[in-house]
Amino acid sequence: MILVIDVGNTNIKYGVFDGDELKASFRVTSAAKKTADEYGAVLLNLLSSKSISPLDVKGVILSSVIPALNYTVCHMCEYFFGIKPLEVGPGIRTGLNMRVENAKEVGADRIVNSVAAFKKYGGPCIVIDFGTATTFNVITEDAKLIGGVIAPGIKASLDSLVNGTAKLPDVELEFPGKVVCTDTVTNMQAGLLYGFAGLVERIVSMMKKETCRPDTKVIATGGLGEFISKETPCIDIVDRTLTLEGLKMLYDMNAKK
Repeated sequence: MILVIDVGNTNIKYGVFDGDELKASFRVTSAAKKTADEYGAVLLNLLSSKSISPLDVKGVILSSVIPALNYTVCHMCEYFFGIKPLEVGPGIRTGLNMRVENAKEVGADRIVNSVAAFKKYGGPCIVIDFGTATTFNVITEDAKLIGGVIAPGIKASLDSLVNGTAKLPDVELEFPGKVVCTDTVTNMQAGLLYGFAGLVERIVSMMKKETCRPDTKVIATGGLGEFISKETPCIDIVDRTLTLEGLKMLYDMNAKK
């Protein structure tokens, strides 16, 4: 079995693949102050809940957008599984041609999502990841990653609104059903969610226009991808496991047999 690990700004996502089948997936909070032992103990308990032994794991791949956590997670893998992870970064084979100003600046999560989207759905495609940030990546039909957009994340925007004001409350992320709202909670919900749906539509429309490819497929992933897709017709596919599958693809491309 192969363990894939995606270290994000808010959560760490784990996936366990048996061949090409995703046997289990888990999500824990990213916390820089946690030790390798703490992460390892939690992960072993999660694996045990799915009847997976550490001895079943024969390979590990890691992508991370928090450099401060890389050593901790790598140490955890070496101590609990006896395996040094393959890390997504400069020099790793991706199958993509990076046509951007500085390829080293492209986040590992964006590379992983782009690889998975192109391999699963072909190009041209736009990949939107609704995470702590909302990222858009554009991949051409001949596997060139030509650029994208980084926008605020929905939950991060809500947190900023609540923490930056004296009277606005925290609210549930749900569509109020209308834009002309009559109370504070639904005013906030409409502004956030219809606002983000409009942001997605505008950016996707401009990307298709700039690349002269109106037939570009749009794939969404991340926690709120399915939620936003219900309010905009511009998203063609929602794939919740895209990042984990992309990590497995990269492992297969780069692991020594």
